[in-house]
Amino acid sequence: MPHLRVNSVATEIVLVDQTSLFAPDLQSRPTKPPGSEYQRMRVLITVKAAPNPSETYGETVCVAALRLDLDQPGWIRLYPINYRDLDDSRKFNKYDIVTLQAKPSPNDPRAESWRPRADSFIVENHLDGWARRMSYLDDYIESSMCELIAAVRRQPSARSLAAIRPEKVLDLIIRPHPGWTTAEQRKIDQYVRQLGLFESTSRTALQAPRFKAWYRYRCGSSTCRAHEQGVYDWELVALQRRLKGRDDDTVKRAIQEKFWDMMCAPDRDTIFYVGNQQAHPQSFIVLGVVYPRRLTRKGGR
Repeated sequence: MPHLRVNSVATEIVLVDQTSLFAPDLQSRPTKPPGSEYQRMRVLITVKAAPNPSETYGETVCVAALRLDLDQPGWIRLYPINYRDLDDSRKFNKYDIVTLQAKPSPNDPRAESWRPRADSFIVENHLDGWARRMSYLDDYIESSMCELIAAVRRQPSARSLAAIRPEKVLDLIIRPHPGWTTAEQRKIDQYVRQLGLFESTSRTALQAPRFKAWYRYRCGSSTCRAHEQGVYDWELVALQRRLKGRDDDTVKRAIQEKFWDMMCAPDRDTIFYVGNQQAHPQSFIVLGVVYPRRLTRKGGR
């Protein structure tokens, strides 16, 4: 974890990268504990992915987090979560520290995948500012996306979540969203038609965003020929919702300004949260972006 170095003349606090004595072994393969009992855990929320259609829940959100429990630290995937249906007191934001109950996902062989109890989320605290957040994240940042993919090719149950610092971000590609597939729309329609026992108002259908995006980048592997990965960040969809009444050019420009001009600016230490897909373990997507200013850090990309 970073330590603080104070400049006695300018009283400037600078974060310096330093490997923690308790740094995780990023090369080890995670394992899922046996049994199906709920466990209480404490996590730092790092990712809220864009919602996807679900026949049972209407829409589901995949959440990635870092476990803060000393006996079981590391990445964790919490799914499924219907975020819109959570009680207001249970709703959480990125970089909230949250306690909850979850059990190993019985239908997902990935070791990081856990099924949470929706009524168990308790928000403890929120981490403001990149300095506080990076003190938790620094030990988990790695440089080679190529190695992560190679490990999954060798063993499908290899690590499925990571934070990758690219060697160079090459492009942000923005294209129109094709709309939901027939199967996805069928799930949405079926959910909307159904009402729960205690529901009195109609359900709202999940709308597809107007645009999709992909990052193209080279990782730190010496043989990397570049990766192109879809962006499934909640913020990408939320931005488009806020601009619902604006024309396509305005929305596209807003995506470019946030996800390229700001997040990938030369003065930003751009890092991608990545995760693979259960049905296609070798296919990784960008779940979110970390982008502290380079001027506040030493040893950045």
